[in-house]
Order: sequence, then structure tokens, then C-alpha cells
Amino acid sequence: MADIQNTVPGSVTPRSGRALALREFWSNFSRNRGAVAAGIIVLVLVIVAIFAPLLAPHSPVEQYRDYVKIPPAWLEGGNWKFVLGTDEAGRDILSRLMFGARMSFWIGCVSVVLALIPGVVLGLCAAFFGWADTPIMRAMDVLLALPSLLLAVAVVAIIGPGLTNTMFAIAIVALPGYVRLTRASAQGELQKEYVTASRVAGAGTLRLMFSQVLPNCTAPLIVQATLGFSSAILDAAALGFLGLGVQPPAAEWGAMLASARDYIDNAWWIVTMPGMAILISVLAINLLGDGLRDALDPKLKRMA
Repeated sequence: MADIQNTVPGSVTPRSGRALALREFWSNFSRNRGAVAAGIIVLVLVIVAIFAPLLAPHSPVEQYRDYVKIPPAWLEGGNWKFVLGTDEAGRDILSRLMFGARMSFWIGCVSVVLALIPGVVLGLCAAFFGWADTPIMRAMDVLLALPSLLLAVAVVAIIGPGLTNTMFAIAIVALPGYVRLTRASAQGELQKEYVTASRVAGAGTLRLMFSQVLPNCTAPLIVQATLGFSSAILDAAALGFLGLGVQPPAAEWGAMLASARDYIDNAWWIVTMPGMAILISVLAINLLGDGLRDALDPKLKRMA
């Protein structure tokens, strides 16, 4: 019987349906050349972050006392042994940027996961259970009423500075966005016929939440997670700059900026390089998120 169905002209198997969906997504995404370029930059940054121990020319914490505040190699007084120069302690800036990318991307990934999972669960509970809607959303409103950076600083000040606490603080700041987005998307899906049909067929609440409704809410959540990734990098850099994030001597972009701010007049490269790394990373991730939004949003695809 399955063989007969597979040979019926015009029939679409699940595998071919997924292939068609992927081809349609790539067709829509590739129209945005800025998003494609940003995706390539993000891919390169991810590769550099993963393989930093192999790609970095020097140890990020090793100090070369004979090469303190050496300018980039293409400037007068530079040395090609240190392509982007050295900092105030004689450490190679390029190596520290590579390991800083590793640290920043790790913080971004973990904090997004820590915010996404409970955010999705709370958002679905708020959409499906009327008694849980009000307390969950009022708690999220309280979190949204506080400036994000101030809230992150308060959380870190309470639980203490460090890598793990920084990720928890950023996740708490990002949590309301995922809860509100999941709730709004799930409430829209609850009005559709397939949910009613599933209820009539005897599907339980948990099955409706995670097997029927959640898969149809993934597109906006993917976009939100991508944009939240860039926000997490910025928040981590801000906390590091304030001395509340990753602690020295670990290489982290915000901490690098904080230690270099006293040398902006006579050694501009020590400040500029980590600043440019943050700028390029956040800009590329935001452009990638915009491209994903345009490719995944059905309304935008109909307008194209």
C-alpha cells in the first residue's frame, strides 16, 4: 500500500516536503545579500571561536615584556609576530580576540538556551492555562519594567561575578521576551482548526502544547533567539567592562575594553580592536536575524 502511495503522481512524502521547505527557505533567504554575507561572517567567527586554541598564534595570557604596547604590524614600530599589536601587559591582541570570541559566543549560546527553554514552557502555560496567564505575565511585566543592563548588574551583584553567574544574569534579562513571544504565537495557533481537530481526536494538553502548537511557533522563536544572541554578547561585554562579568586574566571583549580605556590616547589599537570585534559580531548577527525573519515570516514572503 505504501509503495502504491509513493508512486501516485503529485504525492508528497514527508521527506520531499521537508526538502521543498528547505529549498523555499534558502530561496527566500538568499535574496537578502546582506544576510548571506552576515551569515558567512558569523560562520567564520564561530569557526574561529571553536578552534581558537589551534588558530591563535600565542597564548592569550602569555606576557611578552619586551613588546609592551606594540602597534599593529602594518604601522611603524609594529612586528609581524603580533599582527594586531600587543596590550599594556605585552599580550598578543589577536590571540586574545580569538579566545574572547570563544568566551563571548559560549556566553551567548548558553544564556539563550537558559532563557529559551523556560521561556517557551512559561509562554505555553500562559497560553493554555487561564489561571497561570495573569501571574506569569505580571511577573514578566515586572522584569520588563527594569532596564536590562541594570537588572543584569543587580543579579550579578547578588549572586556574584563570574562566567556562570554572568550567563544566568543575561538569561534572566532575556526571559520575558521569549515568554511573551511564545504566549502570543501559541494563542494565535489555538484559534486554528487543526487544534480543534486534535482536541476532538482526544489529544491531551501536553501533546497539544509540545507536539501540535510548539512546532508552529518555532519560526519567530528562531529569529528571537538569533537576535537575543547578539544582545547576550553586548550584555556580557557590558558586564565585563564594569568588572562584573568574566574575571581576569581570561580573555573577554568587555574586560579587554575595560583594561584598555586608560590607553586610548597613546595606544588606540588596544581599545579599537575589541570594540571592532564587538561591533562586527553584533552587526553580523543582527543582519542574519533580519534575514531569517524575512525568510521565515509567511506574511513577508507573500509581500515579496
